[in-house]
Amino acid sequence: MSPSPQYKFLRQAPRDGLSTAMQPSRWQQLHIDPWLCLFLLLNALLGLTVLYSASAQDVGLVSKQAMSFGIGFLVMFGLAQIPPKVYQAFSPYFYLFGLFSLVAVMVFGEVRMGAQRWIDIPGFGSVQPSEFMKIGMPMMIAWFLARKPLPPSFSQVVLSLMLIGIPFLLIAEQPDLGTSLLVLASGIFVLFLSGLSWRMIGAAAACAAIVIPIAWEFLLHDYQRQRVLTLLDPEADALGTGWNIIQSKTAIGSGGFSGKGFLEGTQSHLHFLPEGHTDFIIAAYSEEFGLIGVLILVILYFAIIFRTFQIGLQSFHNYGRLVAGAFGLSFFVYVFVNAGMVSGILPVVGVPLPFMSYGGTAIITLMATFGLVMSIHTHR
Repeated sequence: MSPSPQYKFLRQAPRDGLSTAMQPSRWQQLHIDPWLCLFLLLNALLGLTVLYSASAQDVGLVSKQAMSFGIGFLVMFGLAQIPPKVYQAFSPYFYLFGLFSLVAVMVFGEVRMGAQRWIDIPGFGSVQPSEFMKIGMPMMIAWFLARKPLPPSFSQVVLSLMLIGIPFLLIAEQPDLGTSLLVLASGIFVLFLSGLSWRMIGAAAACAAIVIPIAWEFLLHDYQRQRVLTLLDPEADALGTGWNIIQSKTAIGSGGFSGKGFLEGTQSHLHFLPEGHTDFIIAAYSEEFGLIGVLILVILYFAIIFRTFQIGLQSFHNYGRLVAGAFGLSFFVYVFVNAGMVSGILPVVGVPLPFMSYGGTAIITLMATFGLVMSIHTHR
């Protein structure tokens, strides 16, 4: 039998002996990938520019976001200096810390807008522990699978699904359906890249088809069901639950080919567009920069994802390949879910657009993942 396409991802990397004659470049000595760093910097500058307009030229908000980017780059540079073997050994402890934090949220977490997702740390501020699992989940599953030859056995797959399911249920109970699905996807991606047979993938899809109706009935909250129903017919409640999608699609469509121009958007500046500086920032961006601007952003995102996959393929160990590949696929899902939510092809789940939406925790978390990716690339 020929190996599955996912397993080929693991087998295409060169062997250790081929690199002995290669001298590390100055960038490698600094443990920085220049291309990935450039793409991230361009995305950060574009995000700050759009946030200035979408926030009604709120300089204070932009300054906080710029500070978050600064901290994020420092975190990325710092984490890039640590060899991947350290992360591999540390992965189960970080996963357990994330689980403990999620349980702590259930016990004494802050309640905001009907959701219990934050822990208030005196002198530091509020922290959302579910963000830790976006990093901890793929690291843990990669650590668990990389200990033995790949592809994984059936028992390894079952145990991996248990490790994935516990944080997923804890986050979904907060309730935070968007983050729980992202954490679930990050773990599933590692399993997929480890070389699962298509028979197992088909069986998993069949199980998902059975679980979805049960989740709809017993797991989802009323407002989450309403979001799905609104997606199917937003005009049914145009002034209520359908308002966000309708105004978002109006802003995107009004941008046309070249957009209305920087600071000339009407939907966001006249406050028709809800959350124009956070979840729906791509709608404000589309209105001002049009199809051309959206294509530039998509190309920039594609460059980040492509470079992350390249680093994964060039890694010399299973842990690095699995983690880098999972981070690349997860980043794609973040972009796809937000864009789909704003354009009306996916339910509104509150997922921010990477490096564009306002929010310091999300930025620092993403920069940390790319620091780990750079570590995998530069530590040979």
